[in-house]
Amino acid sequence: MPKSPRSKSKALKSKAGSHPKARLISSRTVYRGPVFWVTTDEVQEPGGVRARRDIIHHTGSVVVLAVDESGSTPRVLLERQYRHAAKDYLWEIPAGRIDPGEKALPAAQRELLEETGYTATHWRRILNFYASPGFVAETMSVYLATGLRAGTAQPEADEVIRKRIVPLPAAVRMVLKGTIRDAKTISSVLWLDHQRRGK
Repeated sequence: MPKSPRSKSKALKSKAGSHPKARLISSRTVYRGPVFWVTTDEVQEPGGVRARRDIIHHTGSVVVLAVDESGSTPRVLLERQYRHAAKDYLWEIPAGRIDPGEKALPAAQRELLEETGYTATHWRRILNFYASPGFVAETMSVYLATGLRAGTAQPEADEVIRKRIVPLPAAVRMVLKGTIRDAKTISSVLWLDHQRRGK
C-alpha cells in the first residue's frame, strides 16, 4: 500500500497550539474509499509508549438541528432511515458529509434541502465534536437552523428517508427511552432542551 504524505516522523500538535502530544513515526494508507480512508500509524505517545494506531479519516460532517419555533413549544425535525452498520432503522436529525473543497455552512444548508426539502432563514453553529475519537478522526459540526420553510426534498438515489416534526418534550422522551439511539441527535436534542430550560 502507498505511504501517506504524513509518513515522515514528526510531532503531532493539538489544535490549541500547545506542546506536542505524540510523535508520528510512520503512516501508511491501507484503504481508500469514496467516503473515508484508513491509515496505520506508528506513534510514540506522550507517556513514551510506542503503539500502532489504525485511524479512519473523513472530510468531516455537518449536522442540522432544524427547529420550528412558530408555536409555543419548539418542534424538532427528525428523519428515519435504515442504517446498515446498526442493522436497524434509526431516528436522526439531518446530517451529511462535507464534500472536498466545501465549507461547513453551505454543506449543512445543502444537506437539509436534499434530505428534507426544508430551507432555513437563520443558521448558527452550536456544537463541534468528535464522533468516536478512539479511532475515527471525523469531526461533526451541529448547526441550529430556524425560520424553516418547507419544500421538495432532493435525496440521493440510496436515501429513503421518512421525516417527522416532533415537539421538543417528545424528542427528549425519545432520547431518554432509547428510541433515539444516534449520538449526534441525542447531543443536539439535549442541548436544545438545556437551552430552553435556561430561559
